Amino acid sequence: MDRLASRFVVFDGPDGSGKSTQFRRFARFAKEQGVDVEETREPGGTGIGEQVRHVLLDPENIAMTVRCEMLLYMASRAQLVEQRIKPALDRGALVLADRFISSTLAYQGTAGGLSPREITETGIIATGGCMPDLVVIFDVDEATAARRLSPLLDRMEQKGAEFHRRVRQGYLSQWRANPAAHLLIDATRDPEIVWETLLEGLAGKMDDLSRRDGRAGRPAANPPARPVPAAP
Repeated sequence: MDRLASRFVVFDGPDGSGKSTQFRRFARFAKEQGVDVEETREPGGTGIGEQVRHVLLDPENIAMTVRCEMLLYMASRAQLVEQRIKPALDRGALVLADRFISSTLAYQGTAGGLSPREITETGIIATGGCMPDLVVIFDVDEATAARRLSPLLDRMEQKGAEFHRRVRQGYLSQWRANPAAHLLIDATRDPEIVWETLLEGLAGKMDDLSRRDGRAGRPAANPPARPVPAAP
């Protein structure tokens, strides 16, 4: 568990993938093991970000364009990185984020039609280059995801089956483009099997990261710079 210090790990995937359930369970598990954990969610996670979240997810805002949507997500993210993520990494905490730029690439990029390169470049500006060490993608087909969603859908969840099919393909494209930076989990299976697969996969990825950056145990206060992921 010491290898999780000063790491930035994102849990992501389509709506209805069960990622938030696994996110909460892993956060509790890590804390029980004595890890300093900073939990964040997107959009939101700060006072400013939660106000942006309300605008983004309000079903009444049907006139919002995809570009406006993308920039609002980035604005919330910029506040989150500066106010919570960077300070947590500096103190040696494990940052667990429920969604990050990977979501924007899938929803506003592959599904929404914006250029992945444009999103990536905007993301670098918004985050100051603060990128995750690992993105865990909980993969689920759109039919299974739809059965799991609450009937009280927010604005993003209401976009229909074809939109969510493209969202899933957006996540899979990111994984295929850079498998070393992603952990793909089959989220259609029983939650206990998903949990066991998650723990096993994270252990392997942390081993890989530690070998690549030469870490052993808890790192120094200033962690190595994180590479910017390639646009899918």
